[in-house]
Amino acid sequence: MDNNLTLTFSADRTPEQMFAAINDVQGWWSGEIDGTTDRLGAEFTYRVADIHYSKFRITELTPSSKVTWLVLDSYLSFVDDKEEWTGTTVDFDLSEENGRTRVRFTHTGLVPESECYDACVRGWSEHILGGLKNLVTASTEPSRPTTP
Repeated sequence: MDNNLTLTFSADRTPEQMFAAINDVQGWWSGEIDGTTDRLGAEFTYRVADIHYSKFRITELTPSSKVTWLVLDSYLSFVDDKEEWTGTTVDFDLSEENGRTRVRFTHTGLVPESECYDACVRGWSEHILGGLKNLVTASTEPSRPTTP
């Protein structure tokens, strides 16, 4: 059984639009983002002063399909194991279902036994099901091509 944190949502957007939104990390993840977030092999950091720091490397970037980040370094002030996220991975898998694009977000290594699990579920839910979904659905671009 897969106990990794997983969140999903669907939106009336193309996989290309969803992929672009995911890679626009500053558009949906609050906090300070430094570095490139849309190039394979690039590294970026996420920081909320005195609470959270993570350094990511983009290890997979398959257009309209998948984005994977490896957590190279981390610091979580609110748990005993400050580096609990280090070595974990974050995946965004995209698929088309019933004319909509489905995002399956998985933080592999973040499991119920993790000290930060409950707080991190709340945080990721806010950013994925709130920030990212809102960024995608608030877009003024046409959602899907219409046929005459």
